[in-house]
Amino acid sequence: MGKQKIDIEYPLAIKSPALIWEQIGSAHGLERWFADHVTEEDGIFTFTWGEPWTEQDVRVAHVIEAQKFDHIRLKWDEEDDDTYFEMRIAQSDLTHQLNLLITDFADDDDIDGLKILWESMLDRLHRASGL
Repeated sequence: MGKQKIDIEYPLAIKSPALIWEQIGSAHGLERWFADHVTEEDGIFTFTWGEPWTEQDVRVAHVIEAQKFDHIRLKWDEEDDDTYFEMRIAQSDLTHQLNLLITDFADDDDIDGLKILWESMLDRLHRASGL
């Protein structure tokens, strides 16, 4: 069974793609909302959830495509298929408001859980940065 593509659109309260890019395209920005600790070296991000004195979950993702102030697409190391996750800055043609478009993939039985996880992380993004 293959994974299904999930698209989430999150309206942003800011009009600067540069400020949004700082939150989605850098280790420092991602560490504010995506994971507890993030490092980046040569296009490889290491994400750590949990504190050093507790059990930690560490995952590595490679940047497979990035365009500054527009989008970043990453692929988890352990995924063997064509899946990825992407964060894209887009402007609404109707309202001219900036949105963060999330693309991710999940198995059929994990779709709702993944959507809830992204909504939680996007709420953390808003609280951490006001976006």
